[in-house]
Amino acid sequence: MARQLPPLNWFRAFDAAARHLSFTAAAEEMGLTQSAVSQHVKALEGRLGVPLFFRKPRGLMITEAGRMLVPEVAAALARLQAAAEAFGGTDDRPEVHIAASLSVIQWLILPNLADFRAGHPSTRLRMETFIWPDDFAGSEAAVQVRFGPTTVVGGGARPLGSARRVFVCAPHLAPPSLDAALDLPLIQAIGTTDTWAGAATDWAKAGLVRDRAVTPTIEVDTYGLAVALAINGAGVALTNAMIAGPALSDGRLVEVAAPEARLHEGYYLAVQPNAATAARAFADWLIALADGGA
Repeated sequence: MARQLPPLNWFRAFDAAARHLSFTAAAEEMGLTQSAVSQHVKALEGRLGVPLFFRKPRGLMITEAGRMLVPEVAAALARLQAAAEAFGGTDDRPEVHIAASLSVIQWLILPNLADFRAGHPSTRLRMETFIWPDDFAGSEAAVQVRFGPTTVVGGGARPLGSARRVFVCAPHLAPPSLDAALDLPLIQAIGTTDTWAGAATDWAKAGLVRDRAVTPTIEVDTYGLAVALAINGAGVALTNAMIAGPALSDGRLVEVAAPEARLHEGYYLAVQPNAATAARAFADWLIALADGGA
């Protein structure tokens, strides 16, 4: 059976005494009495069965055993300090916890993040990604951007952006007509009501394309991935205008001219009722960004 580990304060007292070669200085650093530090070190020596210091009239002299222990204890305490700081308990800067669709983070937030950081340089951001509305059930994020139809995105959520439907592709694939677009590889997000087959049926009824069966060539789980595939020339993607916006603006994508329509599923922003000021500021920035970009 493993021996019980000595108390952490014994090691902290040894580490401070070894650095200062003084129980008095170590006590000042730790906020303890000189006697308490001395007793901690004496207890550690008793547990280990070796002397760690020679007590001299003008201070301490570390023993060979003490020299061997110093780097091990210092490294262990440093690892514990780093582990504790990773949880942010010692950082008093405001933090915004965001849970959102990867598509929104990748194509809306990240391309514009420098703008938010310029106005809020001290705010820390923590982001996590989900896809479907029920994924958010256990999230504690103050700001949430959920994807789905209005009926399932949850109470208190407001539409983010216009949810305009667009068909996009790389410039070199730009088709001369909707009918020609249907001859290209078609990219579609699964789990959504809006499909290539539905769009083609509506266009055929309007006399814009010939009536034919249409099946997507590539199916993905997010509009953002559909956009990425389109940028790389994989075909024509049916997607959300807000998500495609950055790539349309910089010319990586072109929009195929098609009848105007809104998607049945969209992105919805929810802010926790107890959200801090920094979280509400981020939400307001995101709303303004989405409303201006789609």
